[in-house]
Amino acid sequence: MADQAEKKAGAAPWLLSAPALLLFVGLLLIPLVLTAILSFNVFDGNQGVLPQYTLANYREVFSDGYYHEIFLRTGGLALAVTLLAIIFGVPETIILSRMKSRWRGIFLIIILGPLLISVVVRTLGWAILFGNNGLINQTMMALGIVSEPVKLLFTMTGVTIALSHVLIPFMVISVWAALQKLDPQVENAGLSLGASPFTVFRRVILPQILPGIMSGAIIVFALAASAFATPSILGGRRLKVVAAAAYDEFLSTLNWPLGATIAILLLVANVVIILGSNRLVERRFRQIFDA
Repeated sequence: MADQAEKKAGAAPWLLSAPALLLFVGLLLIPLVLTAILSFNVFDGNQGVLPQYTLANYREVFSDGYYHEIFLRTGGLALAVTLLAIIFGVPETIILSRMKSRWRGIFLIIILGPLLISVVVRTLGWAILFGNNGLINQTMMALGIVSEPVKLLFTMTGVTIALSHVLIPFMVISVWAALQKLDPQVENAGLSLGASPFTVFRRVILPQILPGIMSGAIIVFALAASAFATPSILGGRRLKVVAAAAYDEFLSTLNWPLGATIAILLLVANVVIILGSNRLVERRFRQIFDA
């Protein structure tokens, strides 16, 4: 009887997680496996996708400088957006957590506002702001900051600003969750013992919110690297990113195997960069805090 009870207790977690596991396998894992298999198929311009397998699609991506430029541009964009999210999002969250409850709720709604708007509507709004006759250029010229309109539309600067605007809330949410676990008395104890505010932040607050920063950085980097609508609308065809390249192969040239190859390589690059960055940053911060 005891053995049967132990077996039932051991099976309970699997039974409880089975619906979520089946949903994960059906909606994510199986499509990824099918996409990976498709990336090895042969494509013929006249016959379409053939039931033959080859590494030619991967050789084409790895050997063509056109795709090298697209992947480097996408990586640089994702890295820039992630750094901006950390620089602006972390202090913003700390300030927000110290506000009075009434003001905190108002500003939290303002910060999370971009997530409540359609990505296309939001991006078109940025396109209007970035135009030569847009509000940003008109304001800068009226204040005498510039003498002629600054080109922001169809530039990496404009794409980076727009993506940062919508992805910073993800950093705020992640750091906010970490700050809720922070005991204010620990900070007060450090200050009462003679430590400077910067030392308290570096030795007390930062180590405790670092997991939230890392989680936010992972989310922001992954979303920025896979972004499609914002780079396509604000960057145009000249500043193509990986998601747009995969889209073009699937729907323009109908070369599904090559599009699947680009998508799989984007996924692999995302995973490798995120895991490698996590290991490097955690090791570096451990050395700093142990010093």
